[in-house]
Amino acid sequence: MKIISAASAFPGNYYPQETMLAALQAYWNGRLENPRMLDRLHARTCVDGRHLALPMAEYYGLETWGDFNRAWFKAAEELGSQALCRSAEQAGVDRSRIGALMFMSITGVASPSVDARIINRLGLSPSIRRLPVFGLGCVGGAVGISRAADYVKAYPDQIAALVSVETCSLTLQRDDLSVANLISSGLFGDGAAAVLVAGDDCPEPGPRVIASRSTFYPDTEDVMGWSVSEKGFRIVLSPRVPDVIREHLGQDVDAFLSEHGLKRGDVGSWILHTGGPKILEATRDALGLPDHALDASWECLRKVGNLSSASVLVVLEDYLKNRRPAEGTWSILAAMGPGFCSELVLIRW
Repeated sequence: MKIISAASAFPGNYYPQETMLAALQAYWNGRLENPRMLDRLHARTCVDGRHLALPMAEYYGLETWGDFNRAWFKAAEELGSQALCRSAEQAGVDRSRIGALMFMSITGVASPSVDARIINRLGLSPSIRRLPVFGLGCVGGAVGISRAADYVKAYPDQIAALVSVETCSLTLQRDDLSVANLISSGLFGDGAAAVLVAGDDCPEPGPRVIASRSTFYPDTEDVMGWSVSEKGFRIVLSPRVPDVIREHLGQDVDAFLSEHGLKRGDVGSWILHTGGPKILEATRDALGLPDHALDASWECLRKVGNLSSASVLVVLEDYLKNRRPAEGTWSILAAMGPGFCSELVLIRW
């Protein structure tokens, strides 16, 4: 199994962090007990700017969950199609060769799911196998690569596509003044990414997926996720998240590597979900990494914010295009998310 391409797609509406902060300050004017808290929380995200699915002014016209979900559906079809087209073009792959399509999103729901629209729009094979997935959040990109690798292991002459689209701005609860929501208002952005994973019988080159490991942490479902109500998705983001990472991630990585006769020192690059500053710092500490080891993740966070399931795929794209390790280098691709859980993928370049 090998990763033959990764490509991202972003809405054309990009705003500096200062612009978005000013808009939120105006919207919440007089309602925050400590207005300066929003300034501090945004400053701590280390985000310079983010893409929005819609021009900022159009958000004020959205009233119901249905309004927001319809906007997600339109953006998801557009961005997902763009990302998949770019990924196929980069790999030099005719889209008719894609045998399976996995679609990841936690920022909207639809049936038929968005992948059906993408299949029609791009003229993909009518016999394509579909797997739309909702609920994995930030861990979704890593899980999608793992499941795509499982698929092409069973069908080595085929290519599996993973498409992840997140429009986090369309889930922001404007009446929620909790610290978790205020943090989210400065951290999460909108965007999409697509990855093609090919079986061993396919001629296209790429870093090999050697193995993957899923780990579920019992009784941590209250750490991260959504509280779903008639108003939509309300963020659940516990301050315990960094502690859970520091407690578990190091031993999980060590156990995974030992199954393949490896240690942390054998890993030449770390392709990690951006999360946020506290998540990246906890990951660094848990793995005992030098600060520069996570430069690609910090750079992604700075440029576009946390893209939930798409984030780790955008970091992977950066490695494929700009930071490709030497041949033979071992890499760990990893993400964590609701459950609480982690997904690890062992890659060899």
